Amino acid sequence: MIITILGIRGILLNRRNILIMSMPIESMLLAINLSFLVFSVSLDDMMGQSFASLVPTVAAAESAIGLAIFVITFRVRGTIDVESINCIQG
Repeated sequence: MIITILGIRGILLNRRNILIMSMPIESMLLAINLSFLVFSVSLDDMMGQSFASLVPTVAAAESAIGLAIFVITFRVRGTIDVESINCIQG
């Protein structure tokens, strides 16, 4: 719970650079993974451990897609500052 709150706080406080904003998202995924493992052990259920094995896969996919978006945005705009990206329309 504390890691999740720190992740939300990190997103809200670091609004200048998108790369820095993506790091708290990874820490929140880590907190969810830890919660799955703790509840799986305490409830003596293997389902939480199986979900915990899928979370790194989702985190890797999210990081790869996010990095691709960052690279494309940097090539088009020349910066990855959040203030200059808020005008993206699609």
